[in-house]
Amino acid sequence: MARRHAEISGAGFAGLTAAAALAQRGWSVRVHERAGSLRTAGAGIFIFENGLKVLRAIGAYDEAVAGGHQAPARETRDARGRLLARLNTSQDGRVYTVVRQQLLEAVAQAARRAGAEIVMNSEVVSATPRGELTLASGERATADLIVAADGVNSRIRDALGLLKSRVTMGDGAIRVLMPRRGDAVDSADEIVEHWSGKRRLLYVPCGKPWLYLALTTLLDDTAGQALPLDARTWGASFPHLRPLLERIGTLGRWDPFETIHLRTWSSGRVAVVGDAAHAQAPNLGQGGGCAMMNALGLAVAVDQDPDLGSALRRWEARERPLTEHTQRVSRLYGAVGRWPERLRSFTFNLAGRSHWLLEQRMRTAHHSPTGT
Repeated sequence: MARRHAEISGAGFAGLTAAAALAQRGWSVRVHERAGSLRTAGAGIFIFENGLKVLRAIGAYDEAVAGGHQAPARETRDARGRLLARLNTSQDGRVYTVVRQQLLEAVAQAARRAGAEIVMNSEVVSATPRGELTLASGERATADLIVAADGVNSRIRDALGLLKSRVTMGDGAIRVLMPRRGDAVDSADEIVEHWSGKRRLLYVPCGKPWLYLALTTLLDDTAGQALPLDARTWGASFPHLRPLLERIGTLGRWDPFETIHLRTWSSGRVAVVGDAAHAQAPNLGQGGGCAMMNALGLAVAVDQDPDLGSALRRWEARERPLTEHTQRVSRLYGAVGRWPERLRSFTFNLAGRSHWLLEQRMRTAHHSPTGT
């Protein structure tokens, strides 16, 4: 049988995972990245058990988690620092927190080791269901499979008319990655979600050297989303964290949250994966996890069934329900954050004691991905 070929648009978590998994299964693979180097927003990322299994399956595990942080617990606290809920991580499986760039480079190295080619400064401008791809340079290529992993603003997805809905969630976050000092305000090893009014501050150690902060607020909170960070207004919301907030300075970037649903995840020889297909608010820390799971599942599906159309339909039927469950729970979690403070605190306290609610929240983390 002739060696099959894949062209992939986008060298993010989804595109690179697909590249590694396809190349490991004997495909020739070329990944196009429009930037001049592999890059991701300078922040941290959660890798739950489902993501760890994918990393092990594609040979990226050791590099991805090296020096990463395994928090003893995840806590939810109110504006005065009072504990609302605590979950010991041993209760629901491992979770590593690492710098996003480290994870991206680990997956890229796995793809290269498997034989995939990653081309920088190469922008895909269009793809057809017949497997024809066009680059900004004018170069054209054909492939047995085209993977559109080109993010929330996917040109391929939109040109194929696959978008069903794209919803701005009403909030967003300033993400910050900064060195740890180990002083009184950043010595904790727990992951802590602090709430004050409609604002939220997520404190995430990423190994000994780095601290990741996500400062979430509503889109109409002009002062809350201002950059450089308005440490005065955020310090008023979280007075016990003021010394930490004052260290942020000019660091950070603001991103609004979006949820994306497609009519279908494929069209002819084109498959859409990652944020282009199923972006979600990061309330569960599973955006990257779903991207990597679905990319690996895609490679397994097209390897098992030589009929590409049948393989893509089976892939979507198998992977989409869990992804959409994750989107729903993430959206609900974000909605609770807009409730009055007393009701929100009561709900988080209840959720911390409810096995059923915990199972809904952690279903994706507990899942054994296809191909692992």
